[in-house]
Parts: sequence; structure tokens; C-alpha cells
Amino acid sequence: MSIKAEEISSLIKKQLEHFDDKLDIDEVGVITYVGDGIARAHGLNNVLANELLEFENGSYGIAQNLETNDVGIIILGKYDNIREGDRVKRTGRIMEVPVGEALIGRVVNPLGQPVDGLGEIKTDKTRPIESKAPGVMDRQSVNQPLQTGIKAIDALVPIGRGQRELIIGDRKTGKTSLAIDTILNQKGQDVICIYVAIGQKESTVRSQVETLKRYGAMDYTIVVEAGPSAPAPLLYIAPYAGTAMGEEFMYNGKDVLIVFDDLSKQAVAYRELSLLIRRPPGREAYPGDVFYIHSRLLERSAKLSDKLGGGSLTALPFIQTEAGDISAYIPTNVISITDGQIFLQSDLFFAGTRPAIDAGASVSRVGGSAQIKAMKKVAGTLRVDLASFRELESFAQFGSDLDQATQAKLNRGRRIVEVLKQPLHEPLPVEKQVLILYALTHGFLDSIPVEDVARYERELDSNFESSHSDLLKTIRETGDLPDEDEMNEAIKSFNEGFTPTSKN
Repeated sequence: MSIKAEEISSLIKKQLEHFDDKLDIDEVGVITYVGDGIARAHGLNNVLANELLEFENGSYGIAQNLETNDVGIIILGKYDNIREGDRVKRTGRIMEVPVGEALIGRVVNPLGQPVDGLGEIKTDKTRPIESKAPGVMDRQSVNQPLQTGIKAIDALVPIGRGQRELIIGDRKTGKTSLAIDTILNQKGQDVICIYVAIGQKESTVRSQVETLKRYGAMDYTIVVEAGPSAPAPLLYIAPYAGTAMGEEFMYNGKDVLIVFDDLSKQAVAYRELSLLIRRPPGREAYPGDVFYIHSRLLERSAKLSDKLGGGSLTALPFIQTEAGDISAYIPTNVISITDGQIFLQSDLFFAGTRPAIDAGASVSRVGGSAQIKAMKKVAGTLRVDLASFRELESFAQFGSDLDQATQAKLNRGRRIVEVLKQPLHEPLPVEKQVLILYALTHGFLDSIPVEDVARYERELDSNFESSHSDLLKTIRETGDLPDEDEMNEAIKSFNEGFTPTSKN
């Protein structure tokens, strides 16, 4: 029996037809050290920086240090059941989190897993937590205000959609309250909000979530929570995960507000990881690339060009200072990345000026581009008036013989301070802000006793809602001031009927 060459070639051809060219080859390494949320592995020669790695027990980690002999890995989640000698393999992708509409109204951890007890999140969309920031030609300048509902911010340091405005101050000066009020004010504004709590007490986050629910704000909010008991890697990736969730909406043409509360704790978590994987410490023991972890995060906030849908991602990063020292390492880093800062001062806070915004140290580098015309007109001189009042006030306490012009400035300054005070969780629509600031800057409050200013504002609002709603409607719909004679006449007639509190 002889085998012909033709038969052999036809058999080989048949075999090749069913050949699967996708060879399943995994690059596998062996763990040489585990401890404190980090691991070292030998054998992952081609692994990439920030690549997601899978451990034998199903846990995941991120490749952080690429050295000649081994790879430093930060472990996501629990590490007590990972052992030396276990295998770890490459996944070929970087860390991803679930994104999309299904997350709205939920509280999740930095891996996108629900922690609110409301069941699983049904979404098949994911985004990598690290992605390239939009380029120069993919952006447009900030030209639309993001109203916070807080008079002191919207008038003095306005925030625009796509801006990055740092909120900086000592602990317990009202930073979180500013952010929560800003989220509450987005109701009906078609803005999706993401609140990233990094290292905040779980009881505190719970009370913030309850506040958001009470005012109906969870209907458009996602809360990403990494508590102080969470492993350092989760605190480190939390802001990136929140940004990825926000980018999904931004690239679909929507406006997003993201709050990072706070990046000081993220930097501390990153320092902890870096020291554990033996990176050389630099200033204040932070690693050399601590600036880069914040710059690559905040650069992803932008106002996209119309070609890309015109969506925006507005960032409010928080930084905690020690004794008001804004010249420390991390504060100066983040100030240099952002488009302005709102500085909250302890002395003002404890003196009862809340929100405790220091007008002299606070700045918005976007400025008038983030204000409607009406606000620009009424708030134009406000910052200068307030700053000069603060200076005069410190001199005035040393002597009582002041000329008439100085007395007038001090009186106006006291009323500015009183007008800019605002109760907690009571954000104000922009038309009502414009109304009281118009009355202030046009001298209608000069004859009102300082202690009556808050009551005057409430009654003026009620009067305009009932008798002059057309004027408020003009400001709301056109963004400009109505006829000045009409405004002056309406406020003047209200002043005539306003009765100051009689003193005993």
C-alpha cells in the first residue's frame, strides 16, 4: 500500500482549515513578597506600567514599579489570602470601572461595586480609570457658568462649566458643605454630579448621602466612597474611577460636576504605597511624581469642542491645609494645576462669617466668562470693596476719629459681609442673588441696620416673587438686568414699607 503525495497535501490542507491561529498564551509571574497592600512578583518581563494583573485567588492588582528583577504591584482590595509563591498573570488591559446611567443615584466603591445595599448595577459599559486628557484642539474656552447657588462664590469667584476650581482650607471650615450646596443647586440644571469621598469617615458620607436624598439630589448624583478603613490602593484610585464615570457623560455631550473630597488624603495614600514599594522619598517623604498624579487627574476636566459634542467636566478638588499654610507642598502643587482657588479661613468661620471665603486669597482665573451679564454688572466692584473694607476694618479698631468717606466705606463693607453670609443647604437661584446684590451696590441697604440685612433679603425676595415676578423672570431668562428705572422704583417702594427692628 503506497501513500500518494497528493493525499498527504490534501490532509494537511484540511487540518489547516480548522487551525485556530489565536494561541492562548498568558504571561505568568510568581509572587515573591506580600504585605501591607502591595506585592512583588518575578517573571512578568513584558508587563506595562499601570497594567491590571490577576492573582490566583481572583483578586486584582495594578503594576506600579517596573524594576530589573521584579514588579511592584498594588493590590486592589483584601490581600490576606494572597501568598508568596502564588501565580499572578497579565490581563493586557488597564483597570476599568462600570459607567453609564445605571450608576446615577448609587453609592459605589472605587471598583464600581455597589455599597448601598440596593442590589447590583446593571450596565455593560466600562471605561479605563486612566485615559488621555482632551488635547488643545478638542477643547473650547469656558463660556458658561456653573451656578453654585452660593452668593460669595457666584459673585466673587465664579465657576464655569469645564473649569477646575480648588477649594482649600483647614479642616472643619465648611469645604464639604460648599460642595454639597453646589450639588443641591444643580437640580433642574441638567448637570450630573459625582461626589468622590476619599478617606472621609463612613458616618459622614452616610449623612451627606441622606442630605442629598432629602433634597432630591441623588436623582442626578453618583457617590464614590473610599473610607479610611479601605486599603490605600482604593483611596489612590478613587478620584480616577470617579473621573472615568464622569467622562462617559462628558463625551456624550452632557455637563458633569465632580467633587474630590479630598486630594490631600489621596496624596497621603499614594505616599504610603510608594514608600512600601521602595520608591525614593522626596520632599515631605512624598515620591517625586506626586505632582503628576494630580495633574493627570485634573487635566481630564474640560469643556469639549462642539465637534465632540460640547460636553463638560467641572472639577472641584479639595485640599486640606495645616494652620492656613497654602504654601505647603501639596497645596502649591494643586494651586498650580487648577484655574483658581477658593480659600476658606478658620478665623472667618469661627467669627460666624459662613461660608468663610477669604476674598483676598480666593481667585477665579476664568472670571467674568463664567458669569451672566446681570451678575457681572452688579458684582463688578464687590471684590475690591470687600478687600478694602477688610483693610480699613483692621485700622479702624485703633481709632474712632474717621472721616465721612471712610465711615461710608466701613458701613458698606459691613453690609457686604452680611449679604454674603448664607445658611447651610439653602442655595439661591441666580436671579435672587442678582436682586440682593443690585440693592446692595446701588445703596438701597445703606440705611438698613446691619442686624436686619438677612430679614431684609428674605422679605425683598418674597416681595419680588409676589409683586415683581416679571423682573426676576427677565434676569432668569435673558441673563441681563431689566430696566434700571423699574428695578430702582420697585426696590425703593419696598424700602419705604420695610420696618427696621426697634432697639430697646
